[in-house]
Amino acid sequence: MLSVIATSVIPFQTADALTRVTSESGTVWEIHDVFAPSLDTGSLRTVGATQVQGFGNIFVKVSSPSAPLMNGQMMRGFDLKYDGVNKFTSAQSVNLGNVTVTREVYVDTIHNRTRFFDTFTNKNDVAIKVDVSFGGSLGYGTTTNASVVKATYSGDLKVTTDDSWIVVDSSAKNNKPLGVAVGSPKPFDNGLTGLGNQQQDPFTIPLAEHGNEANFYGFINTLNIRPGESKSLVNYVQVGEAGEEGLKNLVASLDGLNSLLDVTGLTNAQIRSISNWDISAIEGLDTGDHLVIPNAPAPKELVTSSPYDVKNKSIAEMQQDMINGKTTSVQITQAYLDRIKVYDEGQLGFHAFLHVSETALNQAKAADDARAQGVKGDLLGIPIAIKDIYDTKDMPTTGGSKALEGWQPDSDAFQVKKLREAGAVIIGKVNTSEFANSGSFSESGWQQTWNALYPSKTSFGSSGGSAVSVAADFAAAAMGSQTGVSLYAPTTGASLKSFRGTDGMASTTGVLPLTWGQDYAGPIAKTVTDLAIILNATTGTDPQDIFTVTADADHKRPVDWKESLDANALKGKKIGYIPASFVSAYADDDTGQAVMDKFSELQAAGATMVEMSAVPSGPSRPSGINGSTEGWARYIELHKDFPYIDGASVLASDKVLIYNQRGYSTPTRMTEQAVQDYIKYRTDYKEVIKGWMDANGVDAVVYAGFISDVYNNDAAASQLSSDRNTGVLTSTMGLPTVVVPVGTNDSGYSISMQLVGRAWDDAKVLGMSYALEQQSQARLLTTFAPALQYVSNSTNPDPNTDNGPTHPNTGGGTVTPPAITTPIETPSPAETITPADKPKVVSFVDTMNHWAKTSIDALIAKGLLTGYSDGTFRPNSGLTRAEAIKVIATHMGLEGHESNFTDVASTHWANKFIGAAAGSGLMNGYSDGSFRPDEKISRSELAALITRAFKLTGTGNTSFKDVTRNAWYYDSIDALASNNIITGYADSTFKPEKDITRAEFATIVSRLLETNN
Repeated sequence: MLSVIATSVIPFQTADALTRVTSESGTVWEIHDVFAPSLDTGSLRTVGATQVQGFGNIFVKVSSPSAPLMNGQMMRGFDLKYDGVNKFTSAQSVNLGNVTVTREVYVDTIHNRTRFFDTFTNKNDVAIKVDVSFGGSLGYGTTTNASVVKATYSGDLKVTTDDSWIVVDSSAKNNKPLGVAVGSPKPFDNGLTGLGNQQQDPFTIPLAEHGNEANFYGFINTLNIRPGESKSLVNYVQVGEAGEEGLKNLVASLDGLNSLLDVTGLTNAQIRSISNWDISAIEGLDTGDHLVIPNAPAPKELVTSSPYDVKNKSIAEMQQDMINGKTTSVQITQAYLDRIKVYDEGQLGFHAFLHVSETALNQAKAADDARAQGVKGDLLGIPIAIKDIYDTKDMPTTGGSKALEGWQPDSDAFQVKKLREAGAVIIGKVNTSEFANSGSFSESGWQQTWNALYPSKTSFGSSGGSAVSVAADFAAAAMGSQTGVSLYAPTTGASLKSFRGTDGMASTTGVLPLTWGQDYAGPIAKTVTDLAIILNATTGTDPQDIFTVTADADHKRPVDWKESLDANALKGKKIGYIPASFVSAYADDDTGQAVMDKFSELQAAGATMVEMSAVPSGPSRPSGINGSTEGWARYIELHKDFPYIDGASVLASDKVLIYNQRGYSTPTRMTEQAVQDYIKYRTDYKEVIKGWMDANGVDAVVYAGFISDVYNNDAAASQLSSDRNTGVLTSTMGLPTVVVPVGTNDSGYSISMQLVGRAWDDAKVLGMSYALEQQSQARLLTTFAPALQYVSNSTNPDPNTDNGPTHPNTGGGTVTPPAITTPIETPSPAETITPADKPKVVSFVDTMNHWAKTSIDALIAKGLLTGYSDGTFRPNSGLTRAEAIKVIATHMGLEGHESNFTDVASTHWANKFIGAAAGSGLMNGYSDGSFRPDEKISRSELAALITRAFKLTGTGNTSFKDVTRNAWYYDSIDALASNNIITGYADSTFKPEKDITRAEFATIVSRLLETNN
């Protein structure tokens, strides 16, 4: 299996998951190293009884000649290895604009202090300025959980760049003071140069002096580094004891660093490189040793082997392009696979995919073949990503947990099966918080996903992998799930659309459970139209799903969800809102108000806003409800070979992330009466809400997606992902809800509206959301995953052997393309038939009225072309290298002999044709010894092959807009045009990189044969 899971991209998880180091005083330091969930920032997730929530990270900005994509973002991907005692060391550098960055984290368990040693090496040939912001979050809000400055080096309670250290604490009971030491004080010249907001852009947004954002410290140093030079920054975080005496001792210890810097375990070369502390008093440093800087992984080529750009393409757009013959599912799928390799994997990747399907291109080829045979469908050939809690018969289903590593069901989840039946390409499984536990972060046993719009931020959970795969253009759409917030939070964070239907609108059969009865499995997409397309395939009654059966979903869903999409759907509608739901309990930014300001979009679309009272109380919750136990029992009943006897055993596994583990207790399933009582409870609650909405005369109720900024990815507290505490009705009652982006707040973060309707108003809510989408047109696009450059000789690995993520350290030689030909990597066509001994003209159903029928028939009559075993010719499909060689070699009467290419088996139908062509110098193979016989041949490659075979020359007067005179193929194209073999397109282009179709090839060869005769 080619995947993160199977290739062990993430080192084996200890029982502690991320690494915990305990000091002698009992403080537990949680370090984000390379262990699961492999955030690998070197920052502190939490530190004992302090306010630390993601602190000690570094944001780095370089002035390199070519600024990298992730310039100014949080650094990660150091491959930080734990020595088993108290030290973490980078096994690889991070390359940021040819400035390499390494980290070393040392926990002094005696003094209850952690040292961060960060080294920056300039590998450019010019001097580089490097800005580094060290810090993170020391609490949130302005009350109990906020950090309060207790002491500074300057003696006051105001943090400035004059301070060598600061101490903060909070009013929380039993909390301990925390000190941060950041460098020697003035008059030392290389101290702090600024204070920033580590939750925004610390290099442009200053540290706030009050309010929630005063908790987000960024201590900035500026380094000027000569070519080949290394400079290091050393920062310390130290925990004191509670009380006045503890504070006094902590201050003394921090002050002592200025006279006796703690350099325990550092080499002399490391000490000499320190920039932000005065090391002039340290003797004996000039020992001639050198810094040891680990290599960074080789940079990736930002190229694709697909000529079709999938960037920001919707399902509807791509489907129309395939219908119009502009592209194929193979090209679309290859484009996504290339983007996954470039942008999802590696140190600074988004880490959305856990497993990339090894059969994705085969699925795409099957879709293209089906289309050629007349099959139609909105999802035909469209790549869809699947959250790793849905069963897939051809890929592992782990729920994001190593407790289920290797578990692969023998059947698909109901909705996955329906997607396949609709012709979708299941491109892979995407990351989730383990067992969909968290709505704040998507941290699995293998990796943690980063936000596609804001690459230092959380992707949210638990469907973060789903949202990021769509926002970064790794898939056309994705399937996620929601128990509490797990569709709407990732959707809002990625500026996308999602749909959570009424309980029972869609099946959860074959979906790993979190809370049975409240879990909902549904789509995330770029447009509301795309949501409708997916819902057409995935919603309806599933005989194995009690909620869909009880609801009679087949008769509750519309026949065609797309028919509900009406740009005027909000006209005359009344939309309710609860003002208090837009106010955060701790964040004081403008997010909630920013969403309310966008009510103008609803009004512009024809709606009237209605202020509503608080949501009424629901009916009494019945006893005997245990959604987790019941959900696991129902899931396990579907699988005879499930590796655990019950869900409690799964959750008690020592392979589960430490903060998700539960002690084992014998589970007790819900009784049948409890099941019915629970269904009735949720049904009755829906009626309560219907009565409330009826009384207020509203058609829907609007809530904000978030009511705070979006926060960094390395904290533990949900409050430091975002504030989502709006009281939205969706999950508690099971009501239809669509999320639509409506712009940004003042900080630049995506904001959205959630439109919530009455039970079974699903289609109406979808229609109103479509109207809002058409009015607002507010979706944000990532700037951190731009379109890849199309290079037909891309050195990406052969997609037939490696579609999966690979470890960033994994090498492997690149394949050099042949000197003349530059094929596009696509899967082989359907079975090609070896020509019959006595060729005859065959009337193919798909060539009867085709413009090239005469040419096709002529070549068939000469035994140069054949059809396919299904009775088709597929005139508009691409021609393979093997087919082209066979025709030319046959016409020239070349004597066949065995091919020596590694990928042309002796049994391959074109083996001797390829051997003959290679022997005569007509067409070369690749430097890796392969020929790639079943890959498509482009128009420019064919031009080179034909002019060589027929010894054609040109006049040098040919002029196509897309064929420059210095192109390697100009002479060949000129020769064909000068001999009236080709004319190009009506727009004066030749489209040299486009695949030559079988019909075009037949026409060109027919003209050649007529000319030669």
